[in-house]
Amino acid sequence: MSHSVNDHGAAHGSVKSYMIGFVLSIILTGIPFWMVMDGGATHSTILAVVLICAVVQVLVHLGYFLHLNTKTEDGWNMIAIVFAALIILIVVVGSIWIMWNLNYNMMVH
Repeated sequence: MSHSVNDHGAAHGSVKSYMIGFVLSIILTGIPFWMVMDGGATHSTILAVVLICAVVQVLVHLGYFLHLNTKTEDGWNMIAIVFAALIILIVVVGSIWIMWNLNYNMMVH
């Protein structure tokens, strides 16, 4: 089964591409899980690996499962990618800001 194209010109993935995405997702989930459970690395190293794997996993999901790229549908997929990146940035930065403020304000001085 190769890539098929529907009447809108969008390509659907093959079984091979779905399996590649699945294996990458398992690996990108397993690496941070193993590092956290092992606890041998420093906290900053673990945090960096978790964040990097999370960003790469989002890109893998967008590419392999949602088939978003910059070439199809007259650039609308690029707008969807930029919107997803903006939402992720807002959620991550907002969460870090809230957690930092809670930690600062709840600590006994």
